[in-house]
Amino acid sequence: MQFPDAVPLLAPLAPWFDAVKRDLPWRAPDLDRPHPSPYAVLVSEVMLQQTQVATVIPYFLKWMARFPDLAALAVAGEDEIHGYWAGLGYYRRARNLHLAAGILAGRGWPGDLEGLLELPGLGPYTAAALAAQAFQWPTPALDGNVFRVAARLLALDGDPRLAAPALRAWLQPALAAHGPSRITQGLMELGATLCAPAPHCPECPLRGACQAQLQGSTGRIPPALPRARPKEAELYLVAIHSPAGWLLRPPARNGLLAGLWSWPWVEAGEVAGAAEDAVPYRAGQGRSWPGWVQVYTHLRQTVHPLALRLEAAPAAPGGLAWVGAAELAALPMGRRDQRLREHLDQPATLFPLGAEEWGAALAVLAS
Repeated sequence: MQFPDAVPLLAPLAPWFDAVKRDLPWRAPDLDRPHPSPYAVLVSEVMLQQTQVATVIPYFLKWMARFPDLAALAVAGEDEIHGYWAGLGYYRRARNLHLAAGILAGRGWPGDLEGLLELPGLGPYTAAALAAQAFQWPTPALDGNVFRVAARLLALDGDPRLAAPALRAWLQPALAAHGPSRITQGLMELGATLCAPAPHCPECPLRGACQAQLQGSTGRIPPALPRARPKEAELYLVAIHSPAGWLLRPPARNGLLAGLWSWPWVEAGEVAGAAEDAVPYRAGQGRSWPGWVQVYTHLRQTVHPLALRLEAAPAAPGGLAWVGAAELAALPMGRRDQRLREHLDQPATLFPLGAEEWGAALAVLAS
């Protein structure tokens, strides 16, 4: 695959980026030197995996205030770490970051890209972005934005991800010539702003060399890829209170909500007909709030929040635990479960417990 020389082609990108770059808390003031805190770059890049910059900034600032270096993060407890991550989503990232900090605090930073790739949670893009920005290594980092820029510059047909090895080889001399950190961040910025899916070509510093723009094909390059339809689920999210406290599911080590506490829940289709077994618990009082749709990458949950108060405390079902009310506020939770926790202090509709509500509670208590 023959490409034009990237060194002169990308030369206008460096002054453009110097003029427009945002003042981000993890960005080094001097892009010609290694970053003064590789750890800050690591944290930012892991947080930015599938999360937008505007969302990440406040989390990054709070995280760095509490865990300012590798040593502080390495010795922190998992509950506290997940508490600072709560609401950011994709919670496995926090666990991988913790594991990586433990490795780096003991061994120091590796001296090459292969060493970075061995760290938990660092794939080819994150490792290359970290290497270029933290250490000034000419390691091209290819994410969706950069693939789109490269595909248009070179008028690539089809999915540009299939050309990843060739694109890395093409970009590497330009990073070495114009500065790894500056060009890496410039490509990301260009793809996030001007060379977006709907491009703003007149303002682009590379428009004169962009083959897709010259051909009038920016609208079809790169081609839109089909997305898998997210799975749909409808559930009751149930907060049960008794003299023993609140009934909660302790953190799992893997899965969608790894490292987080969560309310027990039951799918709506599993509760019908369970009300006749509810006699031992009929002293309870029920509350409800308007539901919502919780969206994950591959899942959409229609959530019906429900709170029940029992006058006696049954034994905690398998996989659940009673947690004292004083502890509840400090537990790390995902956004869905945080939302119900916040509702508990808000006005709600008091209702007589009907078959569906008792079915949801019974399904939880009998699990």
